[in-house]
Amino acid sequence: MEKILLNDGNEIPAIGFGVFRIPNDGSTYQAVLDALEAGYRHIDTAVAYFNEEEVGRAIKDSGIERDQIFVTSKLWLQDYGYEAAKKGLEVSLKKLGLDYIDLYLLHQPYGDVAGAWRALEEAKKEGKIKSIGVSNMTPKLWGKFVPNFKTIPAVNQVEFNPYFQQVELKKVLDKNNVKIEAWGPLGQGNRDLFNEPIIKKLSDKYNKDVGQIILRFENQEGIIVLPKSTHKARIASNLNIFDFSLTDDEIDQMRTLDKGHGSHNPDAPGVEEMLLSAFDVHEND
Repeated sequence: MEKILLNDGNEIPAIGFGVFRIPNDGSTYQAVLDALEAGYRHIDTAVAYFNEEEVGRAIKDSGIERDQIFVTSKLWLQDYGYEAAKKGLEVSLKKLGLDYIDLYLLHQPYGDVAGAWRALEEAKKEGKIKSIGVSNMTPKLWGKFVPNFKTIPAVNQVEFNPYFQQVELKKVLDKNNVKIEAWGPLGQGNRDLFNEPIIKKLSDKYNKDVGQIILRFENQEGIIVLPKSTHKARIASNLNIFDFSLTDDEIDQMRTLDKGHGSHNPDAPGVEEMLLSAFDVHEND
C-alpha cells in the first residue's frame, strides 16, 4: 500500500475505506472485514457515523496486527470544548476497543473549536492520538481558526472529486504541507461525472473502470482518498489503482472538469446552526 508522509512525520495509507452511512446492523462489520481482506489498511469512521463499535470489532476479528491498520475517527460538535472533547475521545476509544487512534479529526469547524483542538493536542502528547486534523474547513474557516492553533493540522478532510478540486484550499494548505483527504471522492455516485467523455476515454485506454480512473487522478494529485462501498467486488476494485499512471496531459484534461464548488458549502448561512442541533451522538451510550 502506497503511503503519504504527513507534516507531523507520521505516514498515512494513500487510500482508505470510508464507512459513512453504512448501517450499524452488521453491514459495517462485514464491509470493514471485506475491505481488510481486500488489502485496505486505513479505515475512516466517526462518532457521528454511529458505527465505531462495528469498525473496532471487525479490526479485532480480522487477525491483522493493530499497528498494521490506520484508524481515523472524528469528534462531533456536541463534544467540542476542552473537557467535553477529552470525554468524547475516551468514548470513541472505548467503542473502537483501541488504545490509540491513528488520526483524530474535528468533524465540523463550528462551536468551541479552540477548546476541542487543545484537547486533541494534549491527547496527542499522551499517545492517545498519533495525528490530529480537521474536516470541512474552507479557506475562510481555516483562516478563522488555524492561526490560533499551537499545532498545525496534519490533514483537512473535505469534499473532493473531479467536479470540485479545491484549488483555492490547496494553495492555503500547501503552505504548511497539510494534506487533503477526500470524502466523496467519486462524487457520491454523480451520474454526470461517471459519464464524462474525458473519463470514459481514459477508462477505455487503460482498461479500468471510471471509478478507478477518478481515484487514480486524485491519488496522483496527492489527495488521500476514502471511497466507500458495501459491495465486495467494488471494494476490491477501488483499491486496484496502482498498476497504471495517467500522463501529465491526461492529468491536465481531468483538471478541466473542475466546477469550483461541491454539494456542501460549510460557509453557507445556516449550516452551523443546522449541524450544531443535528443529532445526539450519545443518545444510546
